[in-house]
Amino acid sequence: MAETTRRRPAVEGWFHMPEAGSGDQPALIGTRCTESGTYFFPPERVMSRAPGHADSALQEVQLSTRGKLWSYTDAQYQPPPPYVPVTEPHEPFCIAAVELEDEKMVVMGQVPAGVTVDQLTLGMEMELVLDTLFVETDEESGRNTEVVTWKWAPVGLKGSN
Repeated sequence: MAETTRRRPAVEGWFHMPEAGSGDQPALIGTRCTESGTYFFPPERVMSRAPGHADSALQEVQLSTRGKLWSYTDAQYQPPPPYVPVTEPHEPFCIAAVELEDEKMVVMGQVPAGVTVDQLTLGMEMELVLDTLFVETDEESGRNTEVVTWKWAPVGLKGSN
């Protein structure tokens, strides 16, 4: 059996993935229009999409790591590619839309495995966590890489984080 040797983000530049043991916390990376104060996630790299502020500078920022559950659903079907199936057959998972505490913008993400829609309540506090999305194996070296993404976990729900 191959040994896991490294971790990488599922999407470069969308979230801060701290080194193990560093004490840093994970955070989503967004951008903020310096003139309008509008936040963007995923981070906008070309220009501000705030109406009337296309020429404004964009500042990279770390977004709130907590927020309120704004909406949720469960994925009873397997998403189409480029989704990488995690289990065969597909096991449903929850998707949460969370309104960030400071920015008041809504960011979607999966909910950790084991949390069901029956455990979610609109308005409950959620926090950002990192979790392995899937593991890929390099055919030459046999080394495994955990592909990591952000998820929204209910704060205080036993066994969710």
